[in-house]
Amino acid sequence: MHLVGNCTNAIKQLLKNSSMTIRFGTSGWRAVIADEFTFAGVRSVTSAICSHFESARPDGNLMVIGYDTRFLGERFAEECANVISESVFRALLCDEPVPTPTISHAIRTKGAICGINFTASHNPPEYSGMKLSTSDGAPALPEITRNVEGLILKGAPTAQGARSATDVRFQTFAARPGYLDDLNTKIRFDVIARAGGRYAYDPLWGTGRGYLDEALRSHGLEVETIHNWRDVLFGGRSPEPEASHLDELRQAVLSKGCVLGLATDGDADRFGVIDSNGSFITPNQLIALLFDYLVESRKWTGGAARSVATSHLVDRVAKDRGLPVYETPVGFKYIGELINENKIVIGGEESAGLSIKGHYPEKDGILACLLAAEAVAARGTSLTEQLKKLYARVGKLESGRIGIRLTPQLMESLSEKLKQDPNEIGGRRVEQTNRMDGLKFIFGDGSWLLIRPSGTEPVVRIYAESESAKDLEVLLEQGHKFLLG
Repeated sequence: MHLVGNCTNAIKQLLKNSSMTIRFGTSGWRAVIADEFTFAGVRSVTSAICSHFESARPDGNLMVIGYDTRFLGERFAEECANVISESVFRALLCDEPVPTPTISHAIRTKGAICGINFTASHNPPEYSGMKLSTSDGAPALPEITRNVEGLILKGAPTAQGARSATDVRFQTFAARPGYLDDLNTKIRFDVIARAGGRYAYDPLWGTGRGYLDEALRSHGLEVETIHNWRDVLFGGRSPEPEASHLDELRQAVLSKGCVLGLATDGDADRFGVIDSNGSFITPNQLIALLFDYLVESRKWTGGAARSVATSHLVDRVAKDRGLPVYETPVGFKYIGELINENKIVIGGEESAGLSIKGHYPEKDGILACLLAAEAVAARGTSLTEQLKKLYARVGKLESGRIGIRLTPQLMESLSEKLKQDPNEIGGRRVEQTNRMDGLKFIFGDGSWLLIRPSGTEPVVRIYAESESAKDLEVLLEQGHKFLLG
């Protein structure tokens, strides 16, 4: 497993005011449109990607290009496809905005050497981004993105291929049907259909529209879809399926008597779930629940993978089931490696990323939502009731996080803070210090505290977990004091 080095490097680049510096963060290159994210930048990054793969001598020459519903997404993608078509490679451009997991499916089924998706995922609407995936459909690992960054700095030209005047610059194709067909092999729609009921779905104006709702409707389920048109401003906020953004979905669930309310983010790789009683099921809770359900229903062997910032509730389920847990740095690429190695039943991150055994090594919010629907249908009880039963077996944990804007002043002290190795925090004895990604303190009672700079925003995040909600608040405050003290 790769270890993350100095986790302040990405933040330093985010704070640096230079339009000429392009860096890949936790999930690709993201920047503000017309500020750093420009057509010139797109051409530069695309050329560097072409140069990287030409030197890698890949078996094949096809690259899949996609885009989400953000402003100018299709134009940026077309520019990328044009640059690729002028190289030794061929470009296959999706004919509509597509979810990131759909790109992963297309890469694998088309035999592409890589995929480039124009998305800033759950970032605010002023952002766009380029996410690079390799031939297995997984996010590119750091050794690849570092090389691409180096080629960008060198201004490496796109390698020119021999082309006739009659060559089509690039081809387009429909990625949706193949992905939806593949979902039929991963989800037990017959179980969901027999249980019946109505569902509500909020794609948050993103790429999930026509995917998750269509998958349910095609199996006879009734779906109430909201925000199912393109709005490049995403209603004036980040297209993130967190509790505070799902009030309208909650209202739809309660007023329509829905089994579940389901949501996905801008590129549909993250999920949000509202139970039938209006309660928000956190990603930490759903990952643990689905791990338990999949082991029970599929009889799969293997462990669970979670990022260093994700709840240890997964660990408790694994211990109860006699299965291993793999801890990874933040970034789904690390979990993707374990999926490729067939070591895990499920892999998840507290930021609402999830994939399973036999699926792509990429997070898939559509898959996660449908698995939640399957678990409710198969077990005949709500997610809330399933959680109560799980807590009765393994114990309850409360987890949360806060974000602190990274100022230049905090940046000055952050590196030294992350090097510290205190014996106690707020009177709690530190039993173990984990520097896999950020600085994580594990205490004797199993509670923990993590301080980690974001890889995509100029923010330091403080994560904590304890057995009580009250103690969770105390832990988060202690982390805040440690960071700023």
